[in-house]
Amino acid sequence: MGDIDLSAMSKKELKALNKKVSQAIESFDERVRLEALAALEVKAKELGFSLSELTGGKKIKSVNPPKYRNPQDPDQTWTGRGRQPGWVKAVLADGQDLAQFAI
Repeated sequence: MGDIDLSAMSKKELKALNKKVSQAIESFDERVRLEALAALEVKAKELGFSLSELTGGKKIKSVNPPKYRNPQDPDQTWTGRGRQPGWVKAVLADGQDLAQFAI
């Protein structure tokens, strides 16, 4: 990734960049958390348990890690389940194969 000349940016541009960076960090943390939960669920099933059984009966939401990523905006992902997000609909309408966007 190339260096960004921050000194050439206006205050408005810097604030917008700061907001995008903060959102990207939050999105990254959430994706990593969801992937970790999914991995734990898989491991628990391999051992014959559900994750909730191993965590003292606390109900843990089933997690489906994202399977597809929007190349135009990497923060936009889709698990392949439920309603298709707008970017997926646009890709399919454009005649592109969804498999090329697999993570």
